[in-house]
Amino acid sequence: MNAEPTLAELRFNMIEQQIRPWDVLDEPILQLLAQIRREEFVPPRHRALAFVDMMLPLRGERDEALRLGQVMLEPKVEARLVQDVKLQGHEKVLEVGAGSGYMAALLAARAQRVITLEIEPELARMARENLQRAGVRNCEVREADGSRGLAAEGPFDVILLSGSVAEVPQALLQQLKPGGRLATITGDEPVMRATIITRTGDATFTTAQPWDTLAPRLLNFPEPSRFKF
Repeated sequence: MNAEPTLAELRFNMIEQQIRPWDVLDEPILQLLAQIRREEFVPPRHRALAFVDMMLPLRGERDEALRLGQVMLEPKVEARLVQDVKLQGHEKVLEVGAGSGYMAALLAARAQRVITLEIEPELARMARENLQRAGVRNCEVREADGSRGLAAEGPFDVILLSGSVAEVPQALLQQLKPGGRLATITGDEPVMRATIITRTGDATFTTAQPWDTLAPRLLNFPEPSRFKF
């Protein structure tokens, strides 16, 4: 009879079968994914699915969690976003949408300081407890609406929105340092695009959209009018 795979084997398979084929080829990122225990950031009732290629609800039932944006994104999406912002060790990062704290843990391992904002009190507590348990010391969880960023603490080297928005507010772009990067997922179903915006000057930005994916909306970001005349 075959033995059940160990957590280490499941984690290895996630990296090699899901993440590396998605063009996450930065070896330090892959090593980081092997070191940070994703299963410890997953709600207990979904822990068996920690390494599966799917979004995981953080509160309540799946459909409601998707509607409210209260999910962990697929491992390959998390990994690709972290790779594509090209973090350097001295940088300061703002994350919007702490969720379980897993993305913040990945960011904190590659940055000097991370502030992560979470609008839902229960999730803010979850993220704070998970990060403390994991020994992450350079990340602060704040219970706050992140749709306007955190100008008082800026500017930031990196801003990462852990969910989708219809469009990126100018107020957030203004909180980037020159050379700073903002990463998110933009657009509407059925096709959304990973969007990496780099501040190249005081009022100039470049945008890259290197891959397609889907993600639930972050709360309180503006939606364009759907009226047609």
